[in-house]
Amino acid sequence: MRSYSDLFRTREFTPFFLASALQGAAQTVGGLALGTLVYEKTGSPLLSALSMFGPSLAQVLGATTLLSAADRLPPRATMTGISLAFAVCTAVMALPGLPVAGIFGLLLLLGLVTSLGGGVRWGLLNEILPEGGYLLGRSVFNMLNGIMQITGFATGGVLVVVLSPRTTLLTAAALYLTGALATRLGLSRRPPRTSGRPSVAQTWRTNAVLWSSVPRRHVYLLLWVPNGLIVGCESLYVSYAPDRAGLLFAFAAFGMFVGDVTTGRLLTPPVRRRMGVPLLLLLATPYLLFALHPAVGVAAACVAVASIGFGASLVQQERLMSLTPPELSGHALGLHSSGMLTMQGVSAALAGAVAQLTSPGAAMAVMAVTSLAATAALSAAGKREERRPGGGGESEGGALDVLGVPDVDGAR
Repeated sequence: MRSYSDLFRTREFTPFFLASALQGAAQTVGGLALGTLVYEKTGSPLLSALSMFGPSLAQVLGATTLLSAADRLPPRATMTGISLAFAVCTAVMALPGLPVAGIFGLLLLLGLVTSLGGGVRWGLLNEILPEGGYLLGRSVFNMLNGIMQITGFATGGVLVVVLSPRTTLLTAAALYLTGALATRLGLSRRPPRTSGRPSVAQTWRTNAVLWSSVPRRHVYLLLWVPNGLIVGCESLYVSYAPDRAGLLFAFAAFGMFVGDVTTGRLLTPPVRRRMGVPLLLLLATPYLLFALHPAVGVAAACVAVASIGFGASLVQQERLMSLTPPELSGHALGLHSSGMLTMQGVSAALAGAVAQLTSPGAAMAVMAVTSLAATAALSAAGKREERRPGGGGESEGGALDVLGVPDVDGAR
């Protein structure tokens, strides 16, 4: 599979793509509206940041209890149910009398639901596309996410000003509902990828197997930590520029779009494999300038350049799939998604706390320095592992036997 047109000639890719576009639009429009609503109610950078990214903290609970269901539930029904849950909860959050505590209770519930959704969604993508097509397909969805963020945050910013945050939340709920219909009507019914009942014990066993591989563990940390810390910077856009936050989000999304196109389509595989760490360094460095509290125009340029570095996740996801048996792909991708979103929630809380004590600009610079340090430490650890005799190898047969998963294709 060599081109984007090949993807859209694959049956079910187009409805999958449309359903994801609707969900992405709903998330961006609703997220900006919710962050603005909470900031208006409380005046707190911390609570505003947590309202947009804090629900990701619930991912860690879902990753340790629900994740075994990612490969053990029918994908179409599960994805439809998740979209419906988001539609209902988003509509309830728009109610005028709902207190801030009620909003965060609903966000906690949605965080738990999301921990299951990542594994189901991306495991299904891996199933829809032929072998070797996952990276190209995922790059398209990363670009879609960038486009939806550009248009969603820009549109959401206009709707929040022209209408109100609550009306904008209702718009997001309608988008989630439409996405649920697209999933139900556009995708085929498929059986679960793995037999057996989902359980907390099974979740822990599979997590332990995935985490026990040193190369795979290193990939997970690269996926979670450096870019999660930079999402902490993004969580402060509302408090940094309350009236222009949509502009900052849109420029950040544009930079992410450029990075995904370049990494997923233009770079050759040998070059792409070498770009993981440089892209992570690019992701953090421009945020150091926020210590000087730049004007919104300069800030927008900084976040656009920085967000090109999010293309590093494509490099690491390709590596993760090469280290993971197909039978565990949904669980592995769900663990990636849950860990990433958990780290984003932790980073939003940390960035909000630092901003509460100092200022949003200073907090962004602190998060950037921390991200650079994490990238340097993980890069050094990876090089030590490569120099160790047998360090680049992978042996999973015994671990898969523990799970009762047949090692059909051999260790990866």
